[in-house]
Parts: sequence; C-alpha cells; structure tokens
Amino acid sequence: MRDRIETQGADPEKRAQELSRRQLPKRFYERADHAETEGGFAIHLDGRPVKTPGKTLLVLPTETLARAVAAEWAAQEKEINPANMPLTRISNSAIDAVGARFAEVADEIARFCGTDALCYRADDPESLVQRQTELWDPVLAWAEELLGNRFILIGGIIHQDQPEPLLTAFRARLDDLTPLQLAALHTATTLSGSAVLALAVLEGRLTADDAWQAAHVEEDFNIERWGEDAEAAAIRAYKRREFDAAVLILKG
Repeated sequence: MRDRIETQGADPEKRAQELSRRQLPKRFYERADHAETEGGFAIHLDGRPVKTPGKTLLVLPTETLARAVAAEWAAQEKEINPANMPLTRISNSAIDAVGARFAEVADEIARFCGTDALCYRADDPESLVQRQTELWDPVLAWAEELLGNRFILIGGIIHQDQPEPLLTAFRARLDDLTPLQLAALHTATTLSGSAVLALAVLEGRLTADDAWQAAHVEEDFNIERWGEDAEAAAIRAYKRREFDAAVLILKG
C-alpha cells in the first residue's frame, strides 16, 4: 500500500536512491511560478500548467503551498530530480492515488496508531527511560483526552494491542481530512514512527521541531554517547526535509 500511494514515508532514503538511479529529465523551462485557477493554485512552467504523473492538473489549495511547490521546481538545475521535491511528490500522490484510496490510507495510518512508537518504552538505562517519559507522556496524555481512551504502555518490543475504541476514535478523526492532508499525515507518521506525533502536529499540539525531537529520543541518546557518522547524518537530514514538507501541508 505504501508503495502504491508513494507518500515517501516508510523508507525515504531508499526512495531517493531509486529516484536517483533513474534517468532524470533535463530541465526544459526558464521560469517556475504559480497562478490562481479553479479550485486553488496551479504551478506554471514558462506559462504552461504542470500535470501530475496521472495527467491531472497539479492544483494546490493555498497560495503559500503553491509558492513553495513552485520554488521546488525553480530550484532544479540541469535536471529535474523528484528526490529533491517532496512537496511536489506528496501533492502528486494525493491527487493521483490517495483521493481514490482514501479509506485504505486512513486505515493504514490508524494501524500505525496501534503500534505507535510512543507506547514502546526502554527498560534501561534510566536516563533514556526518563527522557522518553518527559517527552512522550505529555503527548500521550493529550491524545488520550482527545480520543477518550488510554494507551497501553509496553516495556520492550513485544507487541500488545491497543484498545479498539481508542483506535476507532483515532480513525474517525481522519475522515474530515482532504486527500492532500491525509497524504502528508501518512508521510509524517511513517517518518516519525508515530501516528500520535503526526496527529499532534496536525492539531497544533506540537511544532515540527518538538515532534521531530520526540521521534528521535533514542537516536539522539545514542548519538550523545557514541557520536554520529556522516552517512547517518545525511539520511537524517533528508528525512527531516521530507518531514518538514509534510508539516507545511498539514499546517496549511
């Protein structure tokens, strides 16, 4: 399902490698900008509207988002590299795939909630346990109040089902989203490993920085102890750009 909707969340560095191995099209336009059209704002390349891979007009709901998408196109140099255009890719996916498979995508995000990273806690060291508690418990408490049920916390990695009423309440909140918002929420969920964090960003409970920090508690803890290599840093930077693109869409 994740490959079909192409929201780039599950393994974005692998997706980038796949895109980079393809023969990239040459940049054929001088100017990229946006223009108001029916239903929103279109992206124009030398005055001609951009279409999705499915041959549908690429229309964004707000001028802010359209301006950011146009900037992605303007930033392309000799070649057009989709790996460097997360806003465009998420928007294409929303139009070409998520709109037609809305329920499937929403169901998948709800399943993430059932195995949410915030519910799986380290047993030790105590400093890591305390950091998870400080960053994760307030978000879970907020989500529990919103959804009307409590999450089950699990020590270690053995799966335990979350209460069905909680998951039903979470799933119900997705029905009012647009396909574009849902595509962005899917991306934010898979990049953070947490549907709760993604929902908190959507609902304005967390900033992008706060959610990103909460999603990387264990990784940051290990970096502090052992350092970070250049390749891991590059992958994380790429994921952060993808995450920020999703957040820009969610914040609208």
